[in-house]
Amino acid sequence: MNYYSTRSKNNFVSFKTAVMEGLAKDGGLFMPESIASLPHSMMQEIEKYSFQEIGYEVSKNFIGGEIPNQKLLTIIESAIDFPAPLVELSDQLSVLELFHGPTLAFKDFGARFMAKTMEYFAGDLEKELNILVATSGDTGSAVAYGFYGVEGINVFILYPKGKVSLIQEKQLTTLDKNITAIEVNGTFDDCQRLVKDAFVDDELKAKLNLSSANSINIARLIPQTFYFINAYRQIKDKTKPVVISVPSGNLGNITAGLFAKKMGILITKFIGATNRNDVFTEFINTNKINPRSSVHTLSNAMDVGNPSNLERIVDLYSEDAANVRKDISSSSWSDELTKEGIREVFEKYNYIIDPHGAVGYQALKQFLSSYDAGSVNGIVVETAHPAKFKSTVDETIGRDIEIPERLASCLTKKKNTVLLGNDFKALKDYLVNA
Repeated sequence: MNYYSTRSKNNFVSFKTAVMEGLAKDGGLFMPESIASLPHSMMQEIEKYSFQEIGYEVSKNFIGGEIPNQKLLTIIESAIDFPAPLVELSDQLSVLELFHGPTLAFKDFGARFMAKTMEYFAGDLEKELNILVATSGDTGSAVAYGFYGVEGINVFILYPKGKVSLIQEKQLTTLDKNITAIEVNGTFDDCQRLVKDAFVDDELKAKLNLSSANSINIARLIPQTFYFINAYRQIKDKTKPVVISVPSGNLGNITAGLFAKKMGILITKFIGATNRNDVFTEFINTNKINPRSSVHTLSNAMDVGNPSNLERIVDLYSEDAANVRKDISSSSWSDELTKEGIREVFEKYNYIIDPHGAVGYQALKQFLSSYDAGSVNGIVVETAHPAKFKSTVDETIGRDIEIPERLASCLTKKKNTVLLGNDFKALKDYLVNA
């Protein structure tokens, strides 16, 4: 399988190069030359496939033999060793729970698959690989745990000071060995800009072997397609239209869903649910891309003012805005309405949802208001365990929710970070001398 840059379709690279370089030399994002449809026989008997078998069949199309099949199967079975259940709340509403991995967030799927894939390819490298990743919350901890202790790979996690939850910060700042947390005095967009600047700095690249673990890396998106297909597998009545609401920040998750749709999964509509950082909503409604500084919200993993994967979505649809809108709608929601969503889901369905899922719920509820009750399979993607946002959820539902042990244990650990400003020179100097 060949990959091209979203900014130049004339030069192709292998899957290995796309994964290990992360970002194309021209600053674009790598895209597969084609997205193959899943076999008709597989679609007809999708219920017979396990989650891991789905991942294996999908991965083969994207990797094109660059990893031997048996090794690829081993990677998938070891990386995706936890479920992604579709929990039915009513005849028109289900929740796709993506928080059953080690760090209780959907980023575990991509981070673990990427770590094991990079570990396989890193065996051919002459010098250590340095992973740079920007996080607005859950990416950092997922990447940290996914790559922890992997030989030959160092990980530097950039996160915005004071703009992630306490539990999120503890998860990504309390590991040692090959993991370094860099606390940036700025926003997530500053962190993302610093990472991108590093990849196009010739002097830095000459000294360090760099790659990325953000959703700009295609290896993050491939395993995220698995759970959209697996969600479709779990739907009981497949004769009804399927509408999936995806809490959206950097747009990696919804892009993976669109990949799944291109493979032939019968998803009628995606909803890109945003918070006050509504660049994507504005794009869907006006076809204008207007990046701006992000603002802090309760659904902090979506606090992105310049979403990277919008470039992939535009490319996927050959810059045809009309076709984009056929497949995607979008709406944005305030913190007040986010809390209202948390409260309503709890009171109406006795289900505790996190702030990101609540944004997805509000967007789905609005979209389905024009449909007859029970006529649609509506799915909300729940991206993180509500305990990661305990103070907000507790206050909203008036209950002290339980913290899973693997979250509670990190709260007693000592935070260890490197504090930097938001200028690239500071990051460059640190990396060169680290």
